[in-house]
Amino acid sequence: MGKKQELKVRNQQKLKDCEIIKKMDPKSKESFLALFHEESWPKNTCILNQEKLFYHFYIILSGRIKMYQVDDVNGKELTLFLLSKNDVFDLYCLLDGTKHNVYYECLDDAIVLAAPMEDIRKWLKDNPENYEQILPYAGKQLRLLEDFVSDITFADISTRLLNLLIKNVNHKSQNLELINDLSNKEIANLIGSTRAVVNRHLQKLKQLGSIKVSRKKMEIKNLKLLLNMLAEKKEK
Repeated sequence: MGKKQELKVRNQQKLKDCEIIKKMDPKSKESFLALFHEESWPKNTCILNQEKLFYHFYIILSGRIKMYQVDDVNGKELTLFLLSKNDVFDLYCLLDGTKHNVYYECLDDAIVLAAPMEDIRKWLKDNPENYEQILPYAGKQLRLLEDFVSDITFADISTRLLNLLIKNVNHKSQNLELINDLSNKEIANLIGSTRAVVNRHLQKLKQLGSIKVSRKKMEIKNLKLLLNMLAEKKEK
């Protein structure tokens, strides 16, 4: 098996749970992945150039990449999505063909598959049945965005933080995932708050015994307590 073929097989295995390709037939999956090449992006890499997003489509193989916007007046950041393995971007540019006013930053060393946007569009035109694989993922992202907008509009900071923690708990292991080692500033960007306010609320949760916070890691100590606190807030 040649190096290129080995890479294809390896990437297919890594992306077996990627929603936009996992239900493709084998031939479609192979021809789709053949459009991509692999890129390594060091931690803190920022994509600020919308041209790059407009002309390329990406699938994440490893690492976390945040999609965010910045207020032009006060410089405040708001993280719209925290993307990780099997997530794709920029889906909006792919579907509507217009530039997307967002930025991306690697929170870890990341490996992505990249393909020219026009190649992806041509492939979809030649294989229109595979739009059925992309649209459910797009719908899921829209629902997440709808929930996010509702949360930052109607919920107080404490409720937003509880929602964020609970949504990122693996309910089998009860381990906090994806956000467990983020700074308070990054946590704040995810819920539309500030580092100081988030720190204050985390300290309260720590005092209640629901979480454990160390310098570089946050752990869930009492998930039931967090769930009860959220339920009480929703009843008020």
